[in-house]
Amino acid sequence: LGPLLSLETLHITHFTAMATLSACATDASLQAFKSSHRSVSWRRTDQQMGLRLGSRKALGSRKKLPARDDRPLGTVCSASSQAGMIMREVLSPEQRMKMEASSDTYFYSVPRICTHVDDSFLSQLTQLYRERIPAESTVLDLCSSWISHLPEEVEYRQVVGHGMNEMELMKNRRLSYFFVRNLNEEPQLDQFDDQTFDAVVCCVSVQYLQYPEKVFAEMYRVLKPGGVVIMSFSNRMFYQKAISAWRDGTGYSRVQLVKQYFSCISGFTEPEVVTEVGVAPDNSLLGKLKKFVSRSANDPFYAVISYRNFKAVYDEE
Repeated sequence: LGPLLSLETLHITHFTAMATLSACATDASLQAFKSSHRSVSWRRTDQQMGLRLGSRKALGSRKKLPARDDRPLGTVCSASSQAGMIMREVLSPEQRMKMEASSDTYFYSVPRICTHVDDSFLSQLTQLYRERIPAESTVLDLCSSWISHLPEEVEYRQVVGHGMNEMELMKNRRLSYFFVRNLNEEPQLDQFDDQTFDAVVCCVSVQYLQYPEKVFAEMYRVLKPGGVVIMSFSNRMFYQKAISAWRDGTGYSRVQLVKQYFSCISGFTEPEVVTEVGVAPDNSLLGKLKKFVSRSANDPFYAVISYRNFKAVYDEE
């Protein structure tokens, strides 16, 4: 009994120390956030990022910025490491592999002007964006295409699109501008300064990232304190292009995988999982049965959400 009590005391002491470190990091981030904003509001001073608002041309030459973390995956960081660093490697080399080894650039060279999930999924996604991304935000739409699914009635300061096909991105009327990049070959967003965006979204594409740890670290870097990341997905995919860890998984295991992507980066809040949007919770037996039937008949909706440092609360105007 003595050794067990000692072990329990050790665990409690370790938990208390980690909670203190987390609280200190959060307080520091909150102070930095407050000092750079006159009021708690999403209406901030315009940041043109060197490009005209409304330009839908592809991003051309860009200034090379130093990489956030050039250390190889798997490098372990101490608790005092700078926020945004990769704390651990989530995927093994085997789990990163795809059935089709040809270049993604070639695979996505043909434009696909279609939606890859059903209307039920997309309506929930649009409502989630409506609830989590305030007006006047600067948004980065990763792995985008000809449509971003953002609510039409909400005006954003700027929506920057990233994708693999220029023709698709040119048709996306919601984008202020866009750029084409294969994140599996260049998992950096080095054309953007630190703390540029209020929100980063990625719709039904996280399953194709072979180096998600690096991409999530970059998302953290370009987010402002309190900024949100929304990763949405279903059970549909280009099977030959999805990574092994995703292909071999279930809905539950894929949710856990995306949560690990967030958790391996120092500074993200505890990931939140959303499987229904715009529906009042019904935990009765009949309600659970209806939910099961609905998810079986439609493309199941999953979204994993996390914030940089803290989840900010804003006063309604």
